[in-house]
Amino acid sequence: MQMSDRIGRRMKLHDLHVLMAVVQAGSMGKAALMLNTTQPNISRSIGELERAFGVRLFDRHRRGIEPTECGRALLDCGIAVFDELRQGVKTIEFLADPTAGEVRIGSTAFLAASFVSALIDRLSRRHPRIRFQLVTGYIEALHRDLSERKVDLLIVRSGGAIADERLHFESLFEDSYVVAAGAANPWARRRNIRLADLAEERWVLPPRESVIGSIVTRAFGASGCEYPRATVVTDSPHMRVSLLETGRFITVFPASALKFLTRGAALKVLSVELPAASRPNGMVTVRDRAVSPVVQLVIDSARELAKPMAKRK
Repeated sequence: MQMSDRIGRRMKLHDLHVLMAVVQAGSMGKAALMLNTTQPNISRSIGELERAFGVRLFDRHRRGIEPTECGRALLDCGIAVFDELRQGVKTIEFLADPTAGEVRIGSTAFLAASFVSALIDRLSRRHPRIRFQLVTGYIEALHRDLSERKVDLLIVRSGGAIADERLHFESLFEDSYVVAAGAANPWARRRNIRLADLAEERWVLPPRESVIGSIVTRAFGASGCEYPRATVVTDSPHMRVSLLETGRFITVFPASALKFLTRGAALKVLSVELPAASRPNGMVTVRDRAVSPVVQLVIDSARELAKPMAKRK
């Protein structure tokens, strides 16, 4: 009997679930607590898997256990199996009720607070039974979350070619960058402002190593000035908007933020030119990985929402 036939008859999903829990917990005792069962039951499941495959799945040592190379290969298989089952359940839910389902979106802080928030607002009005889970972070971590199936798609700003060839980027619209201040700020009434004039103002900026930080560095360098000493350094878009509304601070925003993030906020774009800098915003998905109908609905809606901005390019 071939190994594939033997394993197909003997391997149980429950045992695969136990394997994943043991790896996550780091010991069989902790896995037993996590699964509300006994340690002998955990040992029995791991033993069944090892007998089915004829290989050792864990190395034991004083600090606990860790998967062997074969154990890691089976773990990757288990993650894929349970993810496919989860996607299948979502598809069945959607087919039973096309207006229901769950979608997990990964995004950067700025796009989450602006474009993605507008997208979720639009979709939740049209399809109130859809549930959304939004994860924010930096690009590298988000790519990892997508590869590990922790999110269904990403909506991010492209930083260039994606290192992981399994990932596909679809551009939605390009963003330029502007210097902005509150409407009560004296600079909001000025015209023909030089960037050097703003060097000593109160700046609220994201970290210098961020995309906007690199744009500010290049802009001030071209004007013969040092990078401005930021009064406040924060990644939070909403905090930056709140500080600008006091009329005391200045920042650099993606232009799209003025469309989505600052509706009703008294902010003004200052008449100062930044060096040409634009990057495409778009969606990242995994090549050849089927998406559920509800995720496809989100993708189509994102294209629809971005279309007016893409035409202005």
